[in-house]
Amino acid sequence: MNFEKYVAKGNLFVKEIAEELGHPEDRHRAARVMRAVLHAMRRRLTLEESFDLLAQLPMCIKAVYVDGWKPSPTPEKIRHIDDFIDTVMEEDGRTAAKDFATREEAVEAAKAVFRVIKRHVSDGEIQDVTSSLPKQLRALWEEETPVA
Repeated sequence: MNFEKYVAKGNLFVKEIAEELGHPEDRHRAARVMRAVLHAMRRRLTLEESFDLLAQLPMCIKAVYVDGWKPSPTPEKIRHIDDFIDTVMEEDGRTAAKDFATREEAVEAAKAVFRVIKRHVSDGEIQDVTSSLPKQLRALWEEETPVA
């Protein structure tokens, strides 16, 4: 096991998110946002889809995804962007107000995380993930998203 390699790939992932967020110097914020978005997404995905997605994420990002996870056989019924953003903000906890000045900023942050995931995960798996989501949540994975 090459732990340095795992850390390097994880750091690259977080760096890409920081750049997508427009604050390349603030990797701590990028990591918090990534964690909140991943944890919100895992609450919406089926166990099977979560495991399929996990298989393609860098090792350190897998650890973030599963940290504190209590898998449920049925996903939460998060159907609308507003509900998803509420979940992201809940997952971000006390730092949500600092990390997201507005709901629109939270939407853009989720989209930033999804853009980075799309660069690291196969198109087929992204299609599987997005096809399991309601139309409004699917839009978060696309470039043009209605504001929450």
